[in-house]
Amino acid sequence: MEWFKNLQDYQIILYWVLLAVMAVGVVGAVVPALPGSSLVLVAIILWGVLVGFGKIGVALGVAIAVLLASTVVDLLATFWGAKKAGVSRWGQIGAMVGLIAVLFGLLPPVLVIGGPIIGLLIGPLLGAFIGEFLYRRDLKKALKAAVAVVVSSLIGNLIQGLLALGAMIVFVVTTWSSVMG
Repeated sequence: MEWFKNLQDYQIILYWVLLAVMAVGVVGAVVPALPGSSLVLVAIILWGVLVGFGKIGVALGVAIAVLLASTVVDLLATFWGAKKAGVSRWGQIGAMVGLIAVLFGLLPPVLVIGGPIIGLLIGPLLGAFIGEFLYRRDLKKALKAAVAVVVSSLIGNLIQGLLALGAMIVFVVTTWSSVMG
């Protein structure tokens, strides 16, 4: 009987560790360059592997849907925000080139002094600015385009964070009583 009590203790500890991993995933959904919704999904799958998938079907389905929705939000938020602000294709392509430049470490280190998170904002900002300036030859419109790309990207990240938090809440609601009860 003592062994089963200890097994339950380990299960509770594992549950809290996985909730902490999910919390990191929620933060990662908002902060660029950190794993987000995928980390929440991995934690739920790990719980299912170790404890059984019987009681996590809803949470697993929600986490998969959130991961897919987060991917769509990530792509559409920047595009839609840029389009709404009147950013040309040149500005949008410039933002993508700036993002790729940061991801592959192609920007000068002085531009990414704040670390990779700041770099992930500066790269698209500079790319959109340069692309829009090359297309329109207007400094004010190029700056507006650059800011619009970054702001819409940040809004998309906030939406992804809310989605990841929702997946975590569904997991807790569907599993709490069986673990703590």
